[in-house]
Amino acid sequence: MWDNFSDQDAGVDELLAVLGYKVKPSDMADVAQKIEHLEGVLSNDDGLSQIASDSVHHNPSDLSSWLESMMSDIAPIVQQPVIPDSFASSTTTDDLQSIPENAIYPPAKKQKPSSPSTAGSAYTPNPIVIVDSQENGIRLVHTLMACAEAVQQDDVKRAETLVKHAGILAVSQAGAMRKVATYFAEALARRIYRLYPKSPNDSPAFKDILQMHFYETCPYIKFAHFTANQAILEAFAGKKKVHVIDFSMKQGMQWPALLQALALRPGGPPAFRLTGIGPPSDDGVDHLQEVGWKLTQVANSIHIEFKFSGLVAKSLADIEPRMLNLQEGEVVAVNSVFEMHELLAKPGAVEKLLSSVAEMSPEIFTVVEQEANHNGTVFLERFTESLHYYSTLFDSLESSGGGGEVTGYGGGVVEGGGGAGASDQDRIMSEVYLGKQICNLVACEGSKEAQAAEAGRRSCGAEA
Repeated sequence: MWDNFSDQDAGVDELLAVLGYKVKPSDMADVAQKIEHLEGVLSNDDGLSQIASDSVHHNPSDLSSWLESMMSDIAPIVQQPVIPDSFASSTTTDDLQSIPENAIYPPAKKQKPSSPSTAGSAYTPNPIVIVDSQENGIRLVHTLMACAEAVQQDDVKRAETLVKHAGILAVSQAGAMRKVATYFAEALARRIYRLYPKSPNDSPAFKDILQMHFYETCPYIKFAHFTANQAILEAFAGKKKVHVIDFSMKQGMQWPALLQALALRPGGPPAFRLTGIGPPSDDGVDHLQEVGWKLTQVANSIHIEFKFSGLVAKSLADIEPRMLNLQEGEVVAVNSVFEMHELLAKPGAVEKLLSSVAEMSPEIFTVVEQEANHNGTVFLERFTESLHYYSTLFDSLESSGGGGEVTGYGGGVVEGGGGAGASDQDRIMSEVYLGKQICNLVACEGSKEAQAAEAGRRSCGAEA
């Protein structure tokens, strides 16, 4: 569907383009302000009749120009909510009946009677209805939920109407609410119109880059690494040969802090062997080996005997103990950070992996997972849980500040805690990182696309 756009439509926002509106991303803030300004049109029959008789709006799909022409015809006073003609023509009462009445139009506030100023006064002004941003936010959430329900019921006509309404409401919001609502509205639109993304940028290497930006922006992954490392450090106390098997190697960001802590322990550091597991490379570059070289340089600089081995696996369920070259006399720790949930789409995969881990006889098995119930069998339940979970994350991204350092082992400092130290690029890429997860959960279903996060999984250490 994207390929059908003409050249003159290039550069417009893709989601609003699907809904029939031509808006450039650079004009989004201006359009939102205009919508807010028009959202309180005074319910004055004279004013409305003047608009109907004196104004002709030829192209409501050009949303910015259409709003500009509307504003030029209306006095700048508090006004009643107006829905664009292109949307109103396709919207009926039946289409919006699934949204609670108070969520569409707030109840009119009772007006106290006022005594006339003069005996001859025969005109009584109409009441003014003011719609604030908070009320719009409530309507937006109800609309998204109603759209998800329509999708679950295969009511395509109602779902299309509601997703258009959600898109209009989303641009009137600010901050985290607008961002998370836009991602969910886009994901719903993709599901309705079956526009599943097939981007080459969705490679494992690109996902790792996005996660690195999220790592720099928010403290969650850093605290997960800190907690897991603390448990591993305690399990390695007094051991001379240690072997860490990392199911979530990625860029190896977890291990420099543990190497430093081991280098400072009384009695000297142990001989450290690290096996990093990662997916196949799609660009012919051995990314695991590159990470191993960097970690080797860190270990050499602090005088730790270090050996790295990379293991490529399409799925963690394919791993068997014989592949890991386990040696007698070494203490084994197995580590998994945000990886186990990817096995939930394949029946029996989690059980197979846990059986393999048991055969490794690790001293400790650390697992970090999202505490989110995204793997329900009912779409509306998954959507509700996802909306709550990602709204919290976007709120955190929006308000994060400070916390640039995390107190480390033995009173030391682990670099970075997210927040104020993150760059604008980190924040933007973090939003893209979360947006892709939302798209996978809402728009894509099936063992190859959908990733489910199992409820109740937390940072933990399971001693063998």
